[in-house]
Amino acid sequence: MSAVMNRSVFRLGLTALVAAAALMGCSLWSDKPKPVALEALTPSATATALWSASDGRVDFPMQPVIAAGRLATAASDGTVTVRGLDRAAPQWTAKAGSRLSAGVGFDGERAAVVTADNELVVLHKAGVLWRKRLASRVSTAPLVAGERVFVLGLDRAVEAYDALDGRYLWRLQRTSDPLSVNLNGVLMAMGDTLVVGQGARLVGVDPTRGSVRWDLPMATPRGSNEVERLADLVGPALRLGDTVCARAFQSAVACVDVARGALRWTRNAGGFHAVGGNGAVIVGADASDRVSGWRAESGELLWSHERFLNRDLGGVATWGSWVAVGDEQGQLHVMDPTSGRTVLRLSTDGGAIEAAPRVSGQVAVVVTRKGGVYAWRAP
Repeated sequence: MSAVMNRSVFRLGLTALVAAAALMGCSLWSDKPKPVALEALTPSATATALWSASDGRVDFPMQPVIAAGRLATAASDGTVTVRGLDRAAPQWTAKAGSRLSAGVGFDGERAAVVTADNELVVLHKAGVLWRKRLASRVSTAPLVAGERVFVLGLDRAVEAYDALDGRYLWRLQRTSDPLSVNLNGVLMAMGDTLVVGQGARLVGVDPTRGSVRWDLPMATPRGSNEVERLADLVGPALRLGDTVCARAFQSAVACVDVARGALRWTRNAGGFHAVGGNGAVIVGADASDRVSGWRAESGELLWSHERFLNRDLGGVATWGSWVAVGDEQGQLHVMDPTSGRTVLRLSTDGGAIEAAPRVSGQVAVVVTRKGGVYAWRAP
């Protein structure tokens, strides 16, 4: 297999890195292929720049969170910033007191982060509400919802805490595989159910008790060694009514019907970033940055193109009638999901955009590795 990979993918921890290198018999890093030159573009769509700001460098894929009309972002140094969605000026900032290992969770009032020292820290306005030491390392942003804080560890355990005082509520653990991928996993609310990615399975959990309501496979791990069998679900997942679609690391893109408790379709597709799309088309990029669109109903391949090869694309997000994806050079590519045609290209500070854009209504927000935060509004 190719030794060239996006720099964020194999942040598996020292033990896993050693195991991965030994099993592959090769280095995980080498000279990267030259990114394909971007095509000349005459935009056929428009977006208005609302504002931009700089919050400090981010050393992990940082997807901002929008709740109750507010935007929360976090920098690697532990600073959390909350803004109104319509302007750059912060409403409040707070410091976790240590460097972070993952992004931020936010419910419109309280923000939650996890530090590199394995502490869950919940903040409100300018201060720390509480801290809790965690048993497992964390790379997935916490979820703050329903007066609770949920955390998904690299051991694939999910834990719940009372958002007000940090009281421990429950823990759900599945049999842990030897390795797991240190990327943002699936942790989301869907009605009154907590939806969690545990390995290659999508699990619906009662958020009050921690009991399993349903458990659906989205990929079948295959391979001759532990690295090849990695198939962790990569977040954020895409919700389309009762359907949830997600990527399984380097193995598949799949959609499940949660209401029926059934797999709708799965397609072999290498890659390690989130998919986006709408009720008609699901869009995602593979490990070489080949972008494909699958029919949402059946998984039939509708189109595929190589216009962004080796540009280190991030996660795809739905933005109105478009889909949008960032690259390592800080460009945000906006596409028509029905054809894959680029309709607009937006520039930032040149820092990599690894996480999927966060969208609320017609507003899309991205965060770059350099700490730039950019907001645009579609017509």
